[in-house]
Amino acid sequence: MNVELTPELEQLVRSKVDSGRYASASEVVGEALRLFEEQDELLVLSKEEIRAQIEEGWQSARRGELVDGKAVFRRLEAELDAIERLTGK
Repeated sequence: MNVELTPELEQLVRSKVDSGRYASASEVVGEALRLFEEQDELLVLSKEEIRAQIEEGWQSARRGELVDGKAVFRRLEAELDAIERLTGK
């Protein structure tokens, strides 16, 4: 299989090979594709996790287990203030 790359991507591949981490351009492209696939899998998992959290929240709300939004934000602001005091930022 032959693939045409932009000059910028071709230079990136060459620099990866020149670094000594990869023995060939094929290894660089293979690793990039493996990482691309891994990223896609993580994205799918993230979407599933978000959907599950939304469903959990919806079911909690249906059971009447609601939390006052203003109270949540006050608590978060207090926690951030405490972290800033501890870190000196």
